[in-house]
Amino acid sequence: MKRLMSAVLFTAVAIVGITVSVAATVDSDLATLRKAPLNQESTPPPMSKTLNTDIIPARSYPMQPPLIPHKIDNYQVDIKANKCMSCHARSRVADTQATMISVTHFMDRDGNFLAELSPRRYFCQQCHVTQSDAKLLVDTDFTDLDSLIGQEQ
Repeated sequence: MKRLMSAVLFTAVAIVGITVSVAATVDSDLATLRKAPLNQESTPPPMSKTLNTDIIPARSYPMQPPLIPHKIDNYQVDIKANKCMSCHARSRVADTQATMISVTHFMDRDGNFLAELSPRRYFCQQCHVTQSDAKLLVDTDFTDLDSLIGQEQ
C-alpha cells in the first residue's frame, strides 16, 4: 500500500511539473514558424497555388517518388476508384501520353509481379505530391545528389 501511495504521489508531482513547464513555455517569447504565441489563434497564411505546368521536375535524391506536375483537385482516389489510373495505367498511356506507372507498382511485398496494380501502391498520394509556389518556411542548404557528385569531380 505504501508503494502504491508513493507511486500516485510521484505521478501527481510529475503531472504538476509538466503543467508548469508547458505554461512557462506558452507564456515566453518562443520563436515559432507561426510568428505568433502558441496560446493565441493567428490568421493562417493564404493557401499556395498548385503548379500546373505538366513539366516533370528533376528528382533531388535517388529513389525519390516522381512529383505530380499537374493539379489533382477533386481526383477520386479511394477504395472504389483511382482517377490517376485513367491516364497512367498501362492500357491508357498511348491515348493520354501520360507517363506509365513504374513496374514496381505491380509487385507484391515479396517481389512477385501481379497482373494489376498492387494494393500497396494503390493510393498514389502516399508517395507522390503536387508542387506549389509556397515559400520556404526555413532556410536550407540542401544540395541534390547530382550537384554533390559534380562537386567531388
